[in-house]
Amino acid sequence: MAALRRLAALGAACGLCRRAVRVAAGIRGLCPQRGYAAGPAQSSPTFGFLFDIDGVLVRGHRVIPAALEAFHRLVNSQGQLRVPVVFVTNAGNILQHVKAQELSDLLGCKVDPDQVILSHSPMKLFSQYHEKRMLVSGQGPLVENARILGFRNVVTMDELRTAFPVLDIVDLERRPKTTPFPRNDFPAIEGVLLLGEPVRWETSLQLIMDVLLSNGNPGTGLAMAPYPHLPVLASNMDLLWMAEAKMPRFGHGTFLLCLETIYQKVTGKELKYAGLMGKPSILTYQYAEDMIRQQAEQRGWTVPIRKLYAVGDNLTSDVYGANLFHQYLHMARHAGAQELGPEGLWKQRPSTVRSCVSILVCTGVYSPKDPKPALGGEEPPFHGHRDFSLSPGLMEASHVVNDVNEAVQLVFREEGWAL
Repeated sequence: MAALRRLAALGAACGLCRRAVRVAAGIRGLCPQRGYAAGPAQSSPTFGFLFDIDGVLVRGHRVIPAALEAFHRLVNSQGQLRVPVVFVTNAGNILQHVKAQELSDLLGCKVDPDQVILSHSPMKLFSQYHEKRMLVSGQGPLVENARILGFRNVVTMDELRTAFPVLDIVDLERRPKTTPFPRNDFPAIEGVLLLGEPVRWETSLQLIMDVLLSNGNPGTGLAMAPYPHLPVLASNMDLLWMAEAKMPRFGHGTFLLCLETIYQKVTGKELKYAGLMGKPSILTYQYAEDMIRQQAEQRGWTVPIRKLYAVGDNLTSDVYGANLFHQYLHMARHAGAQELGPEGLWKQRPSTVRSCVSILVCTGVYSPKDPKPALGGEEPPFHGHRDFSLSPGLMEASHVVNDVNEAVQLVFREEGWAL
């Protein structure tokens, strides 16, 4: 029982122990290459890869050369993957099949949409909110993404500000010239869906606060803000991410930090999440594990997948998440707890995976030149999300390599596979 309690506490933050639903997965062959045909002993791999994208495979819209070399090692002479692979990204302002095509073009290999896990992909599990009227924040194909995830009744920021133009007045150019009549025929909003960083942060912050403080009726005023507030589902907790610029850029985690701070300052209470996903959430890794397993089954690999190698560039999402999942696997195995999770979510069959190994590359957010604290000096600031406590052990990568090609070579050596 003590082990079960420790395991439940480990994943308590924002539904981390929610079990992943089986996803329709399958993989088509990647680009042909020469000289890396697997031998008979390698026909059924016992390991798989979880690749981050930004800072590992690409920088903005430019492929990192080492990624091309890595994928030459990962496919055999028939153009098929030698091992199961999924791409786990905290990006979300794009459609899954578009991201797959983007990777195909950059890597020169065929990437199937079912190999791509976006930050919000596990929201498919939260069916209890799919019929609710949800305010959606982010950019890109918001409505289409929300509907793919199962949400059938969404309201965009533009629709809300059009219905209530007096709410969005930070930008003087967008302030209404006259006071419009108040709307009383606008259906109440029942929850908030945060899929990624928006374009106009002041508008989204203001309108989300209006919805939370008014219990979904932003055209009215309440004497006291309701608490608990309406359900909030969010994805992508990355404070920073790496694009073409020399320094990291703000991620959706920065936007969430702003929203949480404003809500705390205004109400004196803590903003709570009904679901928080994307790396380092355990839920995201469970989801990825299931895709890896299904790829192996479709290829006819009958030996169970025992180990996952998670390759990333961000200590607080990639390394922390992989180590947290490794810890979860260890505790779940010893506690015999494979069915943890709230009612109403699909319970995954017992996991065959025994470990998740974190590999940190130096082509993205992490730099080996980052200053290390001197003996007795101050620790560097923790860039992880508020709901994930700082645990130094979870921030230590199992391996640090220069780039993704070195990561693949390291794994092949560890597993006794030919390079």
